[in-house]
Amino acid sequence: MRTAFDFSPLYRSSIGFDRVFDLLENASRVTTTIDNWPPYDIARIGEDDYRITMAVAGFSQDELSMTQEQNMLLVTGEKNGEDKAEYLHRGIAGRAFERRFQLADHVKVSGASLENGLLTIDLKREIPEEMKPRRIEIGSAAATPKVAQRKIEAERQAA
Repeated sequence: MRTAFDFSPLYRSSIGFDRVFDLLENASRVTTTIDNWPPYDIARIGEDDYRITMAVAGFSQDELSMTQEQNMLLVTGEKNGEDKAEYLHRGIAGRAFERRFQLADHVKVSGASLENGLLTIDLKREIPEEMKPRRIEIGSAAATPKVAQRKIEAERQAA
């Protein structure tokens, strides 16, 4: 059973959330055959710090690739050579994969490492200075009539 959500009432009172609504609509369209390999964890390790840990057993550093484009992190893995061994049982998956992560605005990859079959990707939200909250001074109401009064006096003198 699929449930469709109508986001049109939210468009009337919110500005700049188009991307969020698109993400919600795309998430509702995802089919039930989601590929869950390789397994991964996403952890929040600080106020603006996150960590993705992926289990990529059997992949070497040169067989893995990471690309960040705007708000998308793409992690791919592809085995280079053919293994000529005859397996009686193969439990360690070595198939190629592609995993995409949607990143929020201003989230950047700060580092990545591969250790003991775990790929660790550190992410940090770096809000630009101009986007941070700032205090706006409010002028007094008494200053406004003086400006208007000077303008009126200047118009009288010109006439």
